[in-house]
Amino acid sequence: MLVCVLAVAAAVGVVASAAFIFRRLGSGTEDLAPNGPTAGHAGSMLSSLFLLVFAIAIVVPWTTADAARQNTYTESQAAVEAYWSAARLPAPAGAQVQQQVRDYVGFVLTKEWPLMASGQLSLEGATRLDSLRTQTAGLVVKGDEEKAAKSEVIEEVKALSAARRQRGADAQATPPAGVLPLTILTGLIVLLYPFLAGARPRGKTLVPLVVMSAMLGFGIFLTWQISHVFASGLSVEPDAFRAALTEFQRIPWSG
Repeated sequence: MLVCVLAVAAAVGVVASAAFIFRRLGSGTEDLAPNGPTAGHAGSMLSSLFLLVFAIAIVVPWTTADAARQNTYTESQAAVEAYWSAARLPAPAGAQVQQQVRDYVGFVLTKEWPLMASGQLSLEGATRLDSLRTQTAGLVVKGDEEKAAKSEVIEEVKALSAARRQRGADAQATPPAGVLPLTILTGLIVLLYPFLAGARPRGKTLVPLVVMSAMLGFGIFLTWQISHVFASGLSVEPDAFRAALTEFQRIPWSG
């Protein structure tokens, strides 16, 4: 924070020093017009700065949300594959494994998903997967088919655990510190800049300014809505896990 303050102070100091030195040297001409070189240069740079910050505020959370959404499908697909493989295990072990997989997906949907809005995962979910993995690893099977099914279930449970850890990381992901406040600040400066530069827009000249204000307000609202992967208005939904439960219904039951 101190470095940031010093950087701002240094930049302001450079402008103040340049203004003082060039005035003392008598170089240049007075520039008081709202549409003069100074106002035009500052306006274009402020617009560029706002667009840069706005792009970061939109792109980073959007990219994170898209990756998190894809990961939920990776996790649910691993659950479906484990369910399929468990159908080839001997009874009653196969049915028990299938039930545990189904219960895990239901647990994520009903109990764990709401917790992710606060950036947390339930310890119970990890415990369920550990129990499933231990139970499967301890199964005594015969024949190549059953051994292959056992190995496949174990591998899919590993994939489930990996995707779950990634989901936990996604739940804790936030935009870079200060990006949203800086977006709001630069947006306000861009809106007020004509007045700060000395212009007094009236009548029809206010129309594009009002339209721009509405668009900037919507853009800032959008950045706030996607600022958290699992807690905002555009958050990732558990559609992948709902689809997995539907998929389970058409997979043969090992019992």
